Amino acid sequence: MGEQREAYIEKFKSKLDEWNSEIDKLQAKAKGTHDMVLVSYNKQIEELKSKRDNLQSKKSDLHTRGEAAWEDLRDGIGTAWKNLGDSIEEAKTRFK
Repeated sequence: MGEQREAYIEKFKSKLDEWNSEIDKLQAKAKGTHDMVLVSYNKQIEELKSKRDNLQSKKSDLHTRGEAAWEDLRDGIGTAWKNLGDSIEEAKTRFK
């Protein structure tokens, strides 16, 4: 069970790194826009960062929780994971 947990944590970390990169790219794109558009982009980027930070705190919980609790935590993370992924894809579409 511990190996499965560690594999999940590594996958989680890798995906967070990918999303951090995507958020950075979106932020760079936003800098080259007009003021009204920039405000909207910045608001969306801040929402993405908030969701990302929430997931990062859950990742910390994965390390500190016992074996029995981590599976329950993993289920909750799955929902937050999907939400952030969908939000990033939506932002990428809007920023094109």
